[in-house]
Amino acid sequence: MSERWDSSKRAIRVALLGCGTVGGEVARLLTEQAAELAARAGVPVELAGIAVRRPDKHPELPPELLTADAEKLVTSDDVDVVVELVGGIEPVRSWLLAALKAGKSVVTANKALLAEHSADLFEAADAAGADLYFEAAVAGAIPLLRPLRESLAGDRITRVMGIVNGTTNYILSAMDSTGAGYAETLDEASWLGYAEADPTADVDGYDAASKAAILASLAFHTRVTAADVHREGIADVTAADLGAARLLGRTVKLLAICERVTDDDGVESVSARVHPVMIPRSHQLAGVGGAFNAVYVEADAAGELMFYGQGAGGAPTASAVLGDLVAVARNRVAGGRGPRESAHAALPVRPMGQTPTRYHVSLSVADRAGVLAQVAQAFAAHGVSIAAVRQLHVADRASLVVVTHQAPDAALQSTVDEIAKLDVVHEVVSVMRVEGEDA
Repeated sequence: MSERWDSSKRAIRVALLGCGTVGGEVARLLTEQAAELAARAGVPVELAGIAVRRPDKHPELPPELLTADAEKLVTSDDVDVVVELVGGIEPVRSWLLAALKAGKSVVTANKALLAEHSADLFEAADAAGADLYFEAAVAGAIPLLRPLRESLAGDRITRVMGIVNGTTNYILSAMDSTGAGYAETLDEASWLGYAEADPTADVDGYDAASKAAILASLAFHTRVTAADVHREGIADVTAADLGAARLLGRTVKLLAICERVTDDDGVESVSARVHPVMIPRSHQLAGVGGAFNAVYVEADAAGELMFYGQGAGGAPTASAVLGDLVAVARNRVAGGRGPRESAHAALPVRPMGQTPTRYHVSLSVADRAGVLAQVAQAFAAHGVSIAAVRQLHVADRASLVVVTHQAPDAALQSTVDEIAKLDVVHEVVSVMRVEGEDA
């Protein structure tokens, strides 16, 4: 345990890495709310330095605080806590490891780094007796990770499912409400500032997969990396998919779904996946619109919990960063530490093919007798039970929509592959996974 902080000596000094949208807000709030932060933390919290790539591009900041040498700043004797808001893997990983080894506590919002290298960071923090906090890495301002790490530490979490990317949620919400297609809605999102110039990380699910890895690791006390997370984006979601969902009383969301799964032999494993999902409009997540985030947690004793709020943006994310910073400062003042890594369960990660899911399959088929029987036979051959069927006849063709009961994802995919080869099937129009009890 760290020694109790001698608050008579000096303030807790903070090195800030990065001063973009979020970093700028953190720097502003540290200055403007200095007295309130000192009262909450029990000791003044001050900026020791700000590392940026080009110091001359920040005339709004005191020049004596600016430096381009991040590595030197994070190991300075004048620094107690490092706040990292740069993003990416290297050289950030090396900077933070150096800071931790030098006994500095770390606050970071770097989801990609945590999803790949949290084990290294936690080990370095443990060796030095330092704190590692990262509330802002998932869901922006929403207090989510601390409840998973602390408030629910005495409970058994069984599922975490949520909307953790505002860009994709804005796009899908707009497609649902307007009937527009993906490409034009993405253009609108870019114009409004909801999508980056290069939206790949968001729309292809990489951002959400990193967050899913962090959520699964915390919820199930198991090390889960981004590579363990099955990932699909929203680029193939069409206006027709949203229309089909609407007919079923559903909507489509890109969800991160992390589950504790028990097989027939009683062996537990972890499933972590990100993909578009049809959910009932009655579900709490269905009403989450725009760029907001929401995460739904299920636990044995606590039951069902919902966390909702702004998942991105400078001020909301800065709020989470400052919350972590105050927690670290309080720990320093009290001579203690915050929560350490909890990976004691060490559950295996279940491959997507073995994960139980449900499918919504839309087919264009020949309009003649016996079609449904052939399709149903293909499902039965793979052990997949049909929950509901809808048919629509147009000219000499018919549309057939099948919603399945739960089955291993590989069995469902094999069924779809076989159906696509049937002579009576003109086209597999769309395939989407389904969550929720009603079909």
